[in-house]
Amino acid sequence: MAESAELKQMVMSLRVSELQVLLGYAGRNKHGRKHELLTKALHLLKAGCSPAVQMKIKELYRRRFPTKMVSPVDLLSLPHLPSALHPVHPDVKLQRLPFYDMLDELIKPTSLASDNSQRFQEACYAFALTPQQVQQISSSMDISGTKCDFAVQVQLRFCLSETSCPQEDHFPPNLCVKVNGKPCNLPGYLPPTKNGVEPKRPSRPINITSLVRLSTTVPNTIVVSWTSEIGRSFSMAVYLVRQQSSAVLLQRLRAKGIRNPDHSRALIKEKLTADPESEIATTSLRVSLLCPLGKMRLTIPCRSVTCSHLQCFDATLYIQMNEKKPTWVCPVCDKKAPYEHLIIDGLFMEILSSCSDCDEIQFKEDGNWCPMRSKKEVQEVSASYNGVDTGRIFTSQKRSNDNKKKVDVIDLTLDSSSEEEDEPPMKRPLVFFVVQYYMGYIAFMKQLLVMSLPLFFKNRGSDRPLATARGRSHCANAAVALVLVPNCIGSIDNR
Repeated sequence: MAESAELKQMVMSLRVSELQVLLGYAGRNKHGRKHELLTKALHLLKAGCSPAVQMKIKELYRRRFPTKMVSPVDLLSLPHLPSALHPVHPDVKLQRLPFYDMLDELIKPTSLASDNSQRFQEACYAFALTPQQVQQISSSMDISGTKCDFAVQVQLRFCLSETSCPQEDHFPPNLCVKVNGKPCNLPGYLPPTKNGVEPKRPSRPINITSLVRLSTTVPNTIVVSWTSEIGRSFSMAVYLVRQQSSAVLLQRLRAKGIRNPDHSRALIKEKLTADPESEIATTSLRVSLLCPLGKMRLTIPCRSVTCSHLQCFDATLYIQMNEKKPTWVCPVCDKKAPYEHLIIDGLFMEILSSCSDCDEIQFKEDGNWCPMRSKKEVQEVSASYNGVDTGRIFTSQKRSNDNKKKVDVIDLTLDSSSEEEDEPPMKRPLVFFVVQYYMGYIAFMKQLLVMSLPLFFKNRGSDRPLATARGRSHCANAAVALVLVPNCIGSIDNR
């Protein structure tokens, strides 16, 4: 059965001239168009052809694709080839992709043929679509956007040839792919993390739907070229998949159900159980109700079953982020958190529904929890306790404070000069300024009289006039002072 399927794949990859040679060799009519010749060749194969015709098919296929992989049937007829060749279809499984549902396997995982004597390798593969597959792809076409998209896609994937566990996508070095003779766009190179390191492509599934011939009679060919590595081998596979959105994945996650809150309570008690050998005991755990991804309040709290922490993240945001860039890494502990390991935490769902006015909680040793509020919120809650109106309390406190005597507050950080400058000047009466004026005037006159009298008595008894103009001036001023001083003093007393 496996050999007939392989011969069918070989026949479908032959060209018109090769089909004519095959039909002529088998004694059949070799005239007609390509799809007619292909139908005749397939009928010949289905009816049961002779071993000579089978050998002719393999010969024509080797001429068509000189670097074709060597199958187990060819190994029997080619004893000179080394025995260390990779199997054609190794028992390799690729990891399931959450955003793609596999509908059919067009080419099952197949080893990339590697000849150790050559560094650059090339291999060709062929597949054909059934009428049902063509219908599925055509009916899923979406032309509403700027480009033509298909919900049902033909997907090409590469991985390492390891059978120990399901493999992640892994591109061979220097990969180049051509589908039906047209180059296929591959993901761009990532910038190197260190100097001198060769940049690498992010290994992702390749959508080749736009390059595939949607025909049941014309086969599709894939030519893969790469650089071989010593000690590492690669495999390729082609699948027919249906792409899903993040909303569908979120709906499926909800359909799995909510995990029992007792699981989380048991985990809390396990974390808070005192270790007799440890000197430090943890009596409580504080957990945030905000998503570490978007810093918004959780709506659907989830985490991976492999994570050991209690902190959850929002399932909606986590799935949407992985839809754009699939990494599936836990934002709390940075460990792998694949979609199939996600669970919705029932305890956090209860907490979010019953506690809507705080963003942080504290778990206790018995598994219970209490909200963590700020001091301001605690004061507001205590003021409104037992239905007491906080407005009345504030008004009564204000009135009582107004009745109390004001207390002077001294700021020790200020010096005396700055304090004096800040004090407002005192208002003084007008009489004060008048008294100050006359007192200054009297002091001036007294000083003038004291200076003038010695000069006056020094020249007394002399027939000549006063010696100096200075003396005459002082004497005149002294005389005026003698007249005005009593008047000034009297006016001051009257005021």
